[in-house]
Amino acid sequence: MATNARGLQAVRAPELCELGAVDAACGIRDGLFSSEQLVQSCLDQIKAVDDKIQAWAFLDPEHALKQAREADAHRREGKALGSLHGVPVGIKDIIDTDDMPTEDGTVLHAGRAPVANATVVSRLREAGAVIMGKTVTTELATYAPGKTRNPRHPEHTPGGSSSGSAAAVAAGMVPLAVGTQTNGSVIRPAAYCGVYGYKPTFGLISRHGVLTQSPPLDQVGVMARCVEDLALIAEALIGYDENDTATRPVPRPRLLEIALQEPPLRPWLAFVKTPMWEQAEAQTQEAFAELAEAIGGQVEEFTLPVHFKDAWEWHRAIMEADLARNFDQEYDKGRDKLSASLRGQIERGCKVSAVEYNRALGKIPALNRALDELFDNRYDAILTPATTGVAPRGLDSTGSPVFCTFWTLCGMPAVTLPLMQGGNGLPLGVQLVGRRGDDARLLRTARWLVGHVQQVLAETAGQ
Repeated sequence: MATNARGLQAVRAPELCELGAVDAACGIRDGLFSSEQLVQSCLDQIKAVDDKIQAWAFLDPEHALKQAREADAHRREGKALGSLHGVPVGIKDIIDTDDMPTEDGTVLHAGRAPVANATVVSRLREAGAVIMGKTVTTELATYAPGKTRNPRHPEHTPGGSSSGSAAAVAAGMVPLAVGTQTNGSVIRPAAYCGVYGYKPTFGLISRHGVLTQSPPLDQVGVMARCVEDLALIAEALIGYDENDTATRPVPRPRLLEIALQEPPLRPWLAFVKTPMWEQAEAQTQEAFAELAEAIGGQVEEFTLPVHFKDAWEWHRAIMEADLARNFDQEYDKGRDKLSASLRGQIERGCKVSAVEYNRALGKIPALNRALDELFDNRYDAILTPATTGVAPRGLDSTGSPVFCTFWTLCGMPAVTLPLMQGGNGLPLGVQLVGRRGDDARLLRTARWLVGHVQQVLAETAGQ
């Protein structure tokens, strides 16, 4: 039986959808299976489970297979292959695609057909990816839920706003998906659905062609089933784009190469409860105490300065003022079709003064300078909850983003790891946060933590 350099043997077609992205890309490159076989396996999985989960806003199986066949023909012709050649990716339905509708989770944009791809979609195509379809978003990527259910338990929320992306990866429909985060919209749904989620440093990935909520806060992120898969897709997306002034013409970080390395020294983690700790459920607090004990001497509790508690209000002022500005047409022409939640945010945003807005923006550099000292002193990453608890029961809410807000405001890279679970068996995410611009080190630390926890669990089970 054929085996490639990663030790991957030919896989039976029905099982291909279970592969991670790195293995899938290698398997296609080495001829162990075709992109068409992989995409068909994913489509079969979608057909089997999506009636209950409803992760997709748009899916055309024939269009997905057409892309896969073109990828296979490209390989047979001996042409150069991109890092994601033939690998299917789900795209959040606020990201423009020139061959699929982008309706932003609202009836006000029904039938919207972009004429150009978002930069992230263009970069995925350059890397050879198959754009599988558009995943469900909440209403205009805010708080009002879409139709998606949590694959771990369909009576619980999948989180939001990147609900369909998280659910599609968790249910084995695609190995990779792209989402966005303005508050907690990548980390929270990834944590609730039990997958890996990564929001890079602000400005690493272009937002051109993505629905604008709040330019100082909007960030593109990715979801996968392991740390190395996060690194693989993020590396393909990162880069300067003259259409997004937040990006910079600097060398791309070697995310995958560094993520796969062993840290030169055992990482030190700062356990930061944040001023929102009282909002964490009791089982979350207990689980993190146990996790800190399992990590051992490599973690220390660190308390943020007292004035940091105001950051949540600064984030709210920025986000809601920008929602009022960027969704003014939707509000003026169709407020009766907007949720009460979004109308409230827009109306509060209209009351934020220019002085309040600019004062809040001005706090971000000072916060990051203070946090730089934390990393300078000894720590490789911050350990903190991804969410207040497991995914709440019910589908009328997407849960609280309160444990993501501060890191999003600061534009710091964050990753959630599905290392724990609640008493009801639902996933409980572990969030690691890195220094702004130090994404590769964060992913390397995340991969180390996953391996360390797995080793501790194995040793405990063997006793």
